[in-house]
Amino acid sequence: MLLAVSYTVLLERKLVGRIQNRWGPSRVGPFGLLQTLVDGGKLFLKEDMTPTSVYKPLYLLAPIISLGCSLISIAVVPFGAPGIGPQGVDLFDIANINIGLLVILGVTSISVYGIALAGWSSNNKYSLLGALRSSAQMISYELALGLSLVGVVLRAGTFNLRAIVEQQAVKGIATWNIFGGMQFLAFFIYLISAYAETNRAPFDLPEAESELTGGYHTEYSSMKFAMFFMAEYGNMITVGCVATLLFLGGWTSPFGDLIPPPQNIFVHAVVPICWFVVKVFFFLFLYIWVRGTLPRFRYDQLMNFGWRVLLPLAILNVVGTSLWYAYR
Repeated sequence: MLLAVSYTVLLERKLVGRIQNRWGPSRVGPFGLLQTLVDGGKLFLKEDMTPTSVYKPLYLLAPIISLGCSLISIAVVPFGAPGIGPQGVDLFDIANINIGLLVILGVTSISVYGIALAGWSSNNKYSLLGALRSSAQMISYELALGLSLVGVVLRAGTFNLRAIVEQQAVKGIATWNIFGGMQFLAFFIYLISAYAETNRAPFDLPEAESELTGGYHTEYSSMKFAMFFMAEYGNMITVGCVATLLFLGGWTSPFGDLIPPPQNIFVHAVVPICWFVVKVFFFLFLYIWVRGTLPRFRYDQLMNFGWRVLLPLAILNVVGTSLWYAYR
């Protein structure tokens, strides 16, 4: 997970550079591939300053909460097919829990405390404004995000992520929830809400440099700042994994049963993981593409869009899906 975070940062810098007609990192290592190692070393070696006026217990706890929630939520994500190990051992059995989706939603909702406590404990007006923005933003968009997943749960009848994926594996892309389950509107709502949940552009108001000099992490430096940075990219990967599992068929092939499963045990193990990684990569690419394309919203636009557009659409999707499965 941590290695994926570091190279997601490199991917973003490369893609945004291309979008802006420049090279991006290209000096350190072949094609700039070692840039993230250098950046990590720099953050380790920077002076770790703690302002005298902060409330130190919560100031130190806040980045731990943010990064901890980011790492815990990925633990229940099954990113490969069951029973693919030697002698039929299920390598992903630890992620096979009946309430996996609820665990992810619960842990990610706790992460707002890390940002809120960071802003308050910093004793800095800019940090406090960023924390208040983030708290209101994340709570508002969590409603739409949670409701967008209700249609998928109604179709599957379970919170078990593996069962949701296996239901979509029958005919490939035709039975994925985004198409076969008629949850395209839910996917759109989830996509937009995920941008706001992870404080990503164009909803990166808690970190707005032009207004708040960095927002809730203004008073943080060295590895404490890096923990917030890693948590943001870790949350990006987590919501990409959840989108893949719930809407894009998880680790299953888009061709369904048209292509017979490989007989070689190694290929049989690796191919599902490759499909999963490709789909998550697609989601991350959308994240970065939106960042390089759209300007930042105003705060009133952000809140209006969440409460007056996304939330009614999410409720409409729940009602429509319920009626469909009740009377079809």
